Amino acid sequence: MTSLPLYRHATLRRIEATHAADALMQRAGHAAADWAASLSGEQGRAVLVLAGPGNNGGDAFDMARQLRERFFNICLAFAGDAERLPPDAAAARQRYLAAGGSIVDDIPEDPRWSLIVDGLFGIGLTRPPEGRYARWIGLANRLAERDACPLLALDCPSGLDAETGTALAPTIRASHTLTFIAAKPGLYTADGPDHCGQIRIADLALDVRAEAEPDGHIVSRHDFAERLKPRRRNSHKGSFGNAGILGGAKSMVGAAFLAGRAALKLGAGRTYIGLLDGDAPAVDLQQPELMLRRADTLLQTDLQALACGPGLGRSSEALRLLEQSLKAPVHLVLDADALNLLAEDGRLEGNLYNRVGPAILTPHPAEAARLLGCSVRDVQNDRIKAACELADRYRSHIALKGCGTVVALTDGRWWINTSGNPGMATAGMGDVLCGLIVALLAQNWPAETALLAAVHLHGAAADRLVAQGYGPVGLTAGEVIDSARHLFNTWVGTPAAL
Repeated sequence: MTSLPLYRHATLRRIEATHAADALMQRAGHAAADWAASLSGEQGRAVLVLAGPGNNGGDAFDMARQLRERFFNICLAFAGDAERLPPDAAAARQRYLAAGGSIVDDIPEDPRWSLIVDGLFGIGLTRPPEGRYARWIGLANRLAERDACPLLALDCPSGLDAETGTALAPTIRASHTLTFIAAKPGLYTADGPDHCGQIRIADLALDVRAEAEPDGHIVSRHDFAERLKPRRRNSHKGSFGNAGILGGAKSMVGAAFLAGRAALKLGAGRTYIGLLDGDAPAVDLQQPELMLRRADTLLQTDLQALACGPGLGRSSEALRLLEQSLKAPVHLVLDADALNLLAEDGRLEGNLYNRVGPAILTPHPAEAARLLGCSVRDVQNDRIKAACELADRYRSHIALKGCGTVVALTDGRWWINTSGNPGMATAGMGDVLCGLIVALLAQNWPAETALLAAVHLHGAAADRLVAQGYGPVGLTAGEVIDSARHLFNTWVGTPAAL
């Protein structure tokens, strides 16, 4: 099993053009009718189908025709001009009418619906729906809530940008999305997960990978499975590297402790914490295995990997230590205030860019905006573009955190991570991720593999806790550490079960 490939709009359009004679719309209609029938339930129940002015509307016509043949009671509302439909969609409309189907020009509110199908817009929409389309989207959402029925989106929920995941309000709030040919990135990041519900892919009998290289991927254990190997019995703590955490300014020592505990419990042989706070404790009573140092002393320690940023602050001392960290000949992770200092001091960018090997940067959207000199809205409006721009500008591997974390590498490749849940929107989660990354780097994992594995593990550990009843409300960063340790050991025991 391989990582799920993601394809952009332009790539998919080229594939569709290559197969223009292959009745793809009828195949899409058949796949949609199959899922719609199972979602609606018993034959004879009322199904509302919304058909739009393009090929997405054609998919809806073909699906409605096939549902009628299965004895469902179809009400099809068409929002468009029949004379201006694309050829394939016009043919689908004719097939529907020839089979005895009828069309209404507005949505009736009286029936109780067993299923509502959104076939208004496909993957090409890049501006907010207006007029009748906007009204229909709002009404479809309300009727689905009123009738407690599934709302199935064809290819992409109308109003959602399938390229970026931006919801161009109003947007369909689908409970299920059947996307055609291949997965699209916008379904899995930003607003996509809140609007798509359960996603299925209907490949329409096409071998997409044979047609075109994927534009991106969904992170999976396949991406780092070759590193999931049991430890040799003849090993010692030196076999698993020395990890360092630099941070912990006054009132922020907890951030460094969280990162250190995560690094320790993901297997770093030794974990050192260099603290800026002169009044910090000499020992972490909850985790006495951690070795605490003054910040300057940490940078003189033999380390294989260093994380700079958790609780670092933005003082002149923090800036000096960041400059020294950038010169250190170790694997480097920059997070939190290390990123803010990097954005504020243009001299540091060159130091980072000229390092021997790529560093890893883990910004949240606000930090990414500071690094790029743009607004948070700009970052969130195209998270993939922002992550790739960061990777190129800073010659570093990037994890742009948030819903559907985007991992972008210096060679232009990118992934979207789908593990994780809203319980992770709490203080300290980024510190834990930072610690997980530096632990794998200390154990000599390649930087890109360590980043993918840590990001995926971080979210999966939080998902495991929610499945056990711990959250999402009230989930804490500290709880994720032990869950990550348990899950990682499970993966090492079954590396091939992807």
